Amino acid sequence: MRFRLKEIITRTTTGIIFIATVIGSILLHPLAFFVVMGVYTTIGLVEFYKLTTHTKNYLIPLTFGLITYTLIGLTGLHVIDSRYTLLMIPLVFILMATELFNTRGSWQNLSFYLMSFIYIALPFGLMNSLFYIRSTSPESILLISLFFLVWTNDVFAYLTGSFFGKNKLMERISPKKTWEGTFGGLFFALIAAYLFYLFTDSLSLINWLSYAIILVVSATVGDLAESMLKRNSGVKDSGTLFPGHGGVLDRFDAVLFATPFAYVFFNFVT
Repeated sequence: MRFRLKEIITRTTTGIIFIATVIGSILLHPLAFFVVMGVYTTIGLVEFYKLTTHTKNYLIPLTFGLITYTLIGLTGLHVIDSRYTLLMIPLVFILMATELFNTRGSWQNLSFYLMSFIYIALPFGLMNSLFYIRSTSPESILLISLFFLVWTNDVFAYLTGSFFGKNKLMERISPKKTWEGTFGGLFFALIAAYLFYLFTDSLSLINWLSYAIILVVSATVGDLAESMLKRNSGVKDSGTLFPGHGGVLDRFDAVLFATPFAYVFFNFVT
């Protein structure tokens, strides 16, 4: 009982600090958020390389991944012109060349490096774009809603599944996930979306509800994708940055998958 209480306290404390860091940086300034997400991008890339590649020498792909994040993020914040994102194209071929001349290189490692840009650097970079996706002045509500709706789904999917879960969602990948938990998370995410509609004038009700459904589906797939990644690597957590919660990929798996869908959605409805 004492161990369980200690675990709950650790998880709760870590969760509060994590949420305060993310939401606090959003409210403080877009560049503050850019820096914080840059740190998480760095750690997330390292976690991904440790899980997937057969080498400890990933300085070059890590550097290219951070360049990708920086270009996308600063473009989204209107700090640099969008033309600079074209620099990502030669980066891919330069990375291919460096891997060819690496005596321990492999096409498998190269595919993982490229995947890390799409799976980690790109979504983290796109998060910054949500500040300015509707106007030339920064606004935080759409970015906050992304995190809040995904977190609401995560929490209530877990609670609903713990109490009522019987039918497995995808047992071979994540044995604890159930259909009951999935629909429970969706239900409370829809309630949260309705509250955003009541207290903000950002979107219409139908758009808020549609947005919540899109986020829940994409976030659930993202959670399953990271579970498959860890299962293939034979580990429980992607890292140890957040005591009681795991690593960056454990905390951001759902948000990373949901962000590109949020970005596309807002470009069509705002």
